[in-house]
Amino acid sequence: MADQPKLIALDLGERRIGLAVSGPGDLALPAGHIVRTKLVQDIMLVIAAATDRKADGIVVGIPHNPQGITDTAAESARGFIRALRKAMTEGALLEVYEMDERFTSIEAEGLLRQSGVQPSRDRASVDETAAMLILQRYLYSLQG
Repeated sequence: MADQPKLIALDLGERRIGLAVSGPGDLALPAGHIVRTKLVQDIMLVIAAATDRKADGIVVGIPHNPQGITDTAAESARGFIRALRKAMTEGALLEVYEMDERFTSIEAEGLLRQSGVQPSRDRASVDETAAMLILQRYLYSLQG
């Protein structure tokens, strides 16, 4: 089996960007969060996080509505992706992939509750757990 590329996933929220990284054997692990400020700074922090983790690619969650229709939140995520691609230099050129993130925040809250964490008190944990679920979905999608 060929080596799986190392990936970092993003759950784009209004206040934070949740992060997750791929590990061995299609494992997705939470990797913290970035507090959002300005788009340019957010992009630079994402590129730095990907570079620090030696990622080969970035998986960005696209928040389609429950019917699968692209709305303003999904368009905003695609705008972030365009800015991300534009900001990458030849030295830090990473593949950027999109993944449907419908219901990942709800699923993340459920997982956290099961582990004894109150999602309402720890929103950053929700964001990074949602990023982990986005990455897990993406990795599963590669298996066919």
